[in-house]
Amino acid sequence: MKQITYMQALREAFIEEMERDETVFLIGESVQAGSYDITSGIVQRFGADRVMDTPIAEAGIAGAAVGAATAGYRPIADLMFADFMLIAGDEIFLKAAQWRFLHGGKVNVPLVFFAAVGGGEALANEHSQVPSAYFLHSAGLKVVLPATPYDAKGLLKTAIRDDNPVVFLWHKMLMVDKGEVPEEDYTIPFGVADIKREGSDVTVVANAYMVQQSLKVAEKLKGKIDVEVIDPRTLEPLDIDTILKSVEKTGHLVIVDEDTERCGFAGELSAQVIDKGFDLLDAPIKRVCAKNLPIPGGLLEPFVLPQPEWIEKAIEDVFA
Repeated sequence: MKQITYMQALREAFIEEMERDETVFLIGESVQAGSYDITSGIVQRFGADRVMDTPIAEAGIAGAAVGAATAGYRPIADLMFADFMLIAGDEIFLKAAQWRFLHGGKVNVPLVFFAAVGGGEALANEHSQVPSAYFLHSAGLKVVLPATPYDAKGLLKTAIRDDNPVVFLWHKMLMVDKGEVPEEDYTIPFGVADIKREGSDVTVVANAYMVQQSLKVAEKLKGKIDVEVIDPRTLEPLDIDTILKSVEKTGHLVIVDEDTERCGFAGELSAQVIDKGFDLLDAPIKRVCAKNLPIPGGLLEPFVLPQPEWIEKAIEDVFA
């Protein structure tokens, strides 16, 4: 095992998969220079025909990736910020997501839509969302939100090898987090949640940066409330069985998600748990999410996006 950052883990996954499979290529805005430095220098290694800079035209990037995928390539479309993916909505939601199904499985669409998500940098509404619900609502897309360097590398390699379109969302606040990653090649299967911390009193389901925030709160509450923290890692497919098994043990559930509370992943997960495991609950489910407001810049951001004290209060309230 070696210690590397979240960014380095993503970079290694790109390089190793491009070396393994010559049909894998990168396309997007500033991928040669490297947005957030993740892809910088890769063009010198593989050439401009496999690391392709584009104009600022998200629909064009996504459309080119869809076309290349149906022609037998495995493109990685770097849209920079997930907020920008909405500009390419037709290509992502109506083309990439649906074509394999609508063609009876005769046409594979093996591509990755790669983008940064989340607040923490006070970049305001068009650079700070975690719009996972948009992608979850669109049948045919797999949705990945890794929380650690190990998960980031293993899940990205799985995404690149998948024959279906994958939306891979990485959180900006995790960029310099360090963690152990194997020296050898490895992948992580989709639809397998990871218990980041075992506990017996309250189950907390969190994703991406909210995993780290929840773990800090769980440690703070140690000795008072024993918190189990589960990271789904992929929202689609979702490992509901691991979550239900945990709720059966604790009887209490808090869902922490940086997407908005209204119509977000937390609402969907709440519905699934109530539908499949209502009798397991000893108290109503609590959700800790972004407020149903546009994300402001500057000093106002913490009033809209989930904060550690919100998570702590939700855990205490549900346990009480």
